[in-house]
Formats: sequence, structure tokens, C-alpha cells
Amino acid sequence: MSGSALKANARKLIIENSPRLLLITVVYLIFVSVVSEFTLRLPGSISIEDIYSRLSSGEMPGLGIIYTNFRPIGVFLAIILYVLQPVIGVGFTSFCMKTGRSQNTELKDLLNGFLVFTKVVSIFIITTVLIFLWSMLLIVPGIIAFYRYRLAYYILLDDPGKGAMQCINESKLLMNGKKLDLLTIDISFIGWYILSNAVILLIPSPIALPLVSIWLSPYFGLTIAAFYENQIANTAV
Repeated sequence: MSGSALKANARKLIIENSPRLLLITVVYLIFVSVVSEFTLRLPGSISIEDIYSRLSSGEMPGLGIIYTNFRPIGVFLAIILYVLQPVIGVGFTSFCMKTGRSQNTELKDLLNGFLVFTKVVSIFIITTVLIFLWSMLLIVPGIIAFYRYRLAYYILLDDPGKGAMQCINESKLLMNGKKLDLLTIDISFIGWYILSNAVILLIPSPIALPLVSIWLSPYFGLTIAAFYENQIANTAV
């Protein structure tokens, strides 16, 4: 299936499964927003607003600012919350996969990432390190690495018994020759993300994120889930 066909199917699924799908999406977005906001307001962290204002005035936040704001407990909690974000994301990925497969979905599906917590965190750490190392060479190898490991979480959700490295290696096989296809799909959503950021700037409040992402999150999530299904089917053939 082409990228446009995958996106058309995602739109169809959203309409067929609304309002339940959209309501669960709102819960997911609120969860993500709360975690992100709490991370920024931890003791010892520098707010995004502070960094933005300094950059806008031509001032680079230096080590002195970081040292002044440093608090061990804040950094510790920030790391925990940072690690929780991919786990929460995997829960929403599970929800999108089940929706695409016409399986019964529940609100508790958003917690499915916690059922494979250690493996999700392992995949997150390993792929982050690998992408960083490849990016040290040039930006292009880093981008290639990012797409190479993109389906690891989907493979884990399909078979929780697999190890982190096995999921990563199988993702490499599934994405062989398909990285450009997924990149093209990602690029096709740029307009939506620009709109999302524009709304957040125009309406600087917690409700601004769900207003756009209530459609964008399942739209994108269902499209990528369908891409994964396509790769699985092609590999089986």
C-alpha cells in the first residue's frame, strides 16, 4: 500500500471508531502533557520559556545557569519522567495497533507499555545511543539509523517474549529498503505539525495541544501502525 492509501485507511478508522477513539486519545494527550509539564517544573530544571527568552535575546544559556539551577532530586526525577515518555508512547502504539486490527480497545491499553517496561526502556536506551553514535559521523547516517530501528517497539508488542536486541535487529530487517518510504510518510505530516505548533503559540494553554493532536495523534499513529502491518505482510509473503 502507498503512503496515501495508508493515510486514507487511518482516516477511515478514526471515523469508524469515533468518538471512543478520540476520547481515549484525549486521555493519552493529557497524560503526556502532564508528564511533560511536570518535567519542566521540577526543582533544578530550566524552563523552556527561560531558554527561549534567552535565545531570543541572543544570550546562550551557559554552564553557570545550569549550575545555579542544578538540584540532584530534580535531575533524578527528570530522568525517570524522561524514561517514562517512550513507555507511555508504546501504550498508545499498542492502542493504534489494536484499532487497526479491528480488535477491542480499552482505556487500559494505554498502559500496555508498562507490561514490557524493562524491554521498552532497553530499546529506548540502546537505539538512542546507536542513533547518537551514527549522528557523530554525519547527520544522514543518524537519520538512517533512526528509521532502521523505528519498528522495534511494534515487534515487541507483537511478541513480548522477544528481547530488546532481537526486536532492534528484526526492525533492521523489516526496514531494509523501506526507510525512504517511511520518511516520505513522515514528511507528509509536516503541515499538521506546523498547524499544531501554530495553535499552541496562538493559544498558550494546556488545552492547545489536544485541540490539534486529538486528530493528529491517532491519524499519525494509525498510519505508522498500518505501515508496520504492511511490512509484516510483505515479509511473510
